[in-house]
Parts: sequence; C-alpha cells; structure tokens
Amino acid sequence: MTLDELRFDTQGLIPAVVQEADTGELLMVAWMDRAAVEATLSSGMTHFWSRARGKPWTKGETSGHVQHVQSLYADCDGDTLLVLVHQEGVACHTGQRTCFFTALKGGPAGGGARPAPAGMLEQLERTIQERKASRPAGSYVAGLLASGEAAVCRKIGEEATEVITAALGGQGDRRVTEEVADLWFHTLVLLGARGIPLREVLKELARRHAGRATPGR
Repeated sequence: MTLDELRFDTQGLIPAVVQEADTGELLMVAWMDRAAVEATLSSGMTHFWSRARGKPWTKGETSGHVQHVQSLYADCDGDTLLVLVHQEGVACHTGQRTCFFTALKGGPAGGGARPAPAGMLEQLERTIQERKASRPAGSYVAGLLASGEAAVCRKIGEEATEVITAALGGQGDRRVTEEVADLWFHTLVLLGARGIPLREVLKELARRHAGRATPGR
C-alpha cells in the first residue's frame, strides 16, 4: 500500500498503534498526519500530530525516549497504522513503559493490574538493569551480580539441572514451568551482567528461524 492510498480522516489524521517490535508489547496510540507519516518513513524515528496542541511532535524530542522504527503497516482498510519500533526508555509520559498500565475495574480478571506476558522478559531485563545500576540492599539480583559472573553461571547450571530433573522425574508440567522460569530469569541476569541486550538474543533467534525458512535449507 502506498502513502497515497492511506485513508486519513476529515481532519487529515490517521491513528497509529505503536508496538515494540521485539516483544509485541503495545506501547501507545497516537495520531499522524501525512507529513508525520512521511517524516517517520524518511527519518526512522516516530513523528506524530498532537490534536491537543495542534502541531507536530517527535517522540523523545524532550525526554530522549525515542522510538527507532523497524517498519510500518497499514490495516486492510488503510485507515489505521501499525508502527513497529525499538523503544528507548519508556513510552508513556507518566514514566511507565507503556501507556496501557491502568486496568478497568469490574473486568473478567477482577481489574487487577498484571504485567503483560508478552513483555515480561523485557520487564525483567529492565529490572535487572536497575538493580545493576543502583545495587539496593537486600536485592537478590544485586547480590547475585555482586558475586560475579562465575556465581551467576553456577546458578544457571543449577537451574538447568532442576529443569531436567523436573522433566524426567515425573514432577508434572507445572513444576517444569516453574523451573524453566527460574532458568530463563537467571539467564537474563547473565545477559545483564555482560551488558548484552535481550534484543540481541531475539535477533539471533529470528536470524536462525529465517535461515530455516529459506527454501532448500
């Protein structure tokens, strides 16, 4: 679909749903006019139109929490955009990672706010980074990081053994799930200790998947 085929509303605007490309986490919804779409495509950064202020704005222009655009998609009707990005920092002006953190009361889940499973690994990554920087007293992660990489690796080995024991010892699916969660968590601690972004692991998995999907391979 071309830019000319997009269906802007009577005010010349089109809604843009912004999603974290790596995790699928829904970050925010904003509006774009034609100039904002063009600027987003040409610059690789998100540009929007503020209906409240009546002027264009660039995500992160004051906060530094910019969004690096991976791709743009139009829906089947051409009247809504999906913007896949790599978010630096947080997306919401409140300081929350995503604008969608307020649960409505009376819903089927009782209105209790819970982390979105799709973005859980990224949330853990951010927590580990915070603990690495601040080293708060009593923090398990801070203590593990302070013990050094060898201690982190030993913990990963222990958790991997527990996964195998649970799987082969007939302990049930729930126990296997819990042990895999422990293993993943401690692996994230190792990545955080080394300063390796989770994104790099996801990119490597995507590269391998694409390779296997190539005809003849």
